[in-house]
Amino acid sequence: MKNFFKNKFKFQPEITQGICPTCNEDTLLVSLTQQYYRCITCGTDLEQHVNGKISYLPAISMPKDLEQPKADG
Repeated sequence: MKNFFKNKFKFQPEITQGICPTCNEDTLLVSLTQQYYRCITCGTDLEQHVNGKISYLPAISMPKDLEQPKADG
């Protein structure tokens, strides 16, 4: 019996070194797709941007209208 997932999904992760903007650590980044990477230190999903240089930015950010208000105190 052939492996269903091996034939249908060709997942070839790439590992690169970079600085995570979330934890500010020089760490390894594992590709989830060609544009999305995950920091192995803090687990943040990052989106790769190529604009003269390669930079990694958090892929998911909470819109300001959904942020929880700060408690007065």
